[in-house]
Amino acid sequence: MPIVPFDLLACPLDGAPLQRDGARWHCAGGHSFDIARQGYTHLLAVQHKRSRDPGDSKAMVAARQRFLNGGAYRPLAAAVSRAVLEGLPTTACCLDAGSGEGYYLRALAAALGTGQTLAALGVDISKWAVLAAAKQDPRINWVVGTNARLPVPAGTMDRVLCLFGFPVYAEFARVLKPGGVLLLADAGPGHLRELREIIYPSLKPARPVDTAVPDGFRRLATETVDFRLDLHGAEPIADLLAMTPHLYRARAEGRARAAALRALTVGVDVRLTRLVRERAAD
Repeated sequence: MPIVPFDLLACPLDGAPLQRDGARWHCAGGHSFDIARQGYTHLLAVQHKRSRDPGDSKAMVAARQRFLNGGAYRPLAAAVSRAVLEGLPTTACCLDAGSGEGYYLRALAAALGTGQTLAALGVDISKWAVLAAAKQDPRINWVVGTNARLPVPAGTMDRVLCLFGFPVYAEFARVLKPGGVLLLADAGPGHLRELREIIYPSLKPARPVDTAVPDGFRRLATETVDFRLDLHGAEPIADLLAMTPHLYRARAEGRARAAALRALTVGVDVRLTRLVRERAAD
């Protein structure tokens, strides 16, 4: 089997290794975490929550699942997979930090070559996202957790993905092996510009690209993925808006203009940046 669950989990409370015992995980410190019947594990401690139901809502997850499973972002998923697979060891471990409903990890699994084995872990703070991911691919270990305290031992990952998420570089550096690669995806200045022009009265100037490299990393490469989408019908347009932060940033009149659309051509503009975890000096 080319893809298997990543099972080297760590307790989110004390960092001790977790051992699986039937339908639960437990650590030597006496902390225990049940595995849901859908196959995922909730490792987000109450004290690490910022709200009662953090992350994407059930409706947002459903919109993202419909939109992505329709294939609109397939070119981006292919570019992500190529970037992850470049130089990847034959047997490797990969973490998607902010995995959502699992689209990019599933695409990566489909792109694996013959003889390649990948232990995969998806972590998201939204229980609705993790539930949707677990239902779609039980081969991957799906966990409710936070990027601020990843439930993973130090130095275990060959790849970490943070795609349109909230990077916590110190944690990513901790869990990556020396020489492991962090892949970031960020919206470029032209990303969904046509949709933004409809929902906002005016667009803010594009922010300068941050070229700073976080401590412990070295920049490998940056590439731009851009293509056009022709959306037909109200539902895919509504789903695209719902899976972005623009849904809540736009005023009611802007959302109404988007809701009235029945066709939209929009550009996708995404920066993929690869950073390598530096090895310790001798």
